[in-house]
Amino acid sequence: MYEPSSQTDKPTVLVVGGTSGINRGIALGFARSGARVAVASRSWEKVAQTVDELRALGAEAEGFSADVRDAEAVRDGVVRLCGHWGPLDVVISGAAGNFPALASGMSANGFRSVVEIDLLGSFHVLQAVYPQLRRPGASVIQISAPQASLPMIGQSHVCAAKAGVDMLTRTLAQEWGPEGIRVNSVIPGPIEHTEGMARLAPDESLREKIAQSVPLRRLGQAEDIFRACRFLASKDADFITGAVLPVDGGWSLAGASRVGDALAESLGL
Repeated sequence: MYEPSSQTDKPTVLVVGGTSGINRGIALGFARSGARVAVASRSWEKVAQTVDELRALGAEAEGFSADVRDAEAVRDGVVRLCGHWGPLDVVISGAAGNFPALASGMSANGFRSVVEIDLLGSFHVLQAVYPQLRRPGASVIQISAPQASLPMIGQSHVCAAKAGVDMLTRTLAQEWGPEGIRVNSVIPGPIEHTEGMARLAPDESLREKIAQSVPLRRLGQAEDIFRACRFLASKDADFITGAVLPVDGGWSLAGASRVGDALAESLGL
């Protein structure tokens, strides 16, 4: 079991978006590390299924359903959870939406939907958990994306939203730091067995091309992202806040050109 920054015996972790993909992997990882883990997502069915999986690992687990675009629903879910479990030690804010589309043909509703889920949803989550965080020592970790700093073809909506997410991280690190609350972002690279990778690279040849564009010559795993989150939530990271940490095998070092080529190919350009 890792030593949490808050030094509680059994840290309480909330993973928003924790029923699928990278975030589910993070939830499972914290459960295996001995934490109490709660997950939240729009689908109650997926929440219930994930809670069962977490409990099967021997963890105390709970969950609630809420759409991150609905500030009141998120706040109510967090209040109910904390009424049962008490203050939160670690919050993973990972809800996200994406689809590849060129800006010239994207609908206003499509652009708005991604911004509302990724950016406004992140704000709703962080604002909802703020009163429920254990002070000092609480750790808030946002799951961002390379699009926050790399312009990518077919990703104007995500680029705009995730850039906002990382600036929200930096700003709240300043606002909440005096209370002992740390706020950081993790930027996953191309992660295998996720919906995002399936959309970016729907066939094996594209997946291999993307893997070869990573300096470490492999796709990432959800476990890679969990380990980064575990570090940021631990006592070892007590003096780290406002950081935006790429966990991408060096993928972002290639810059926008290589990444853009892969996206352009996936869009048939």
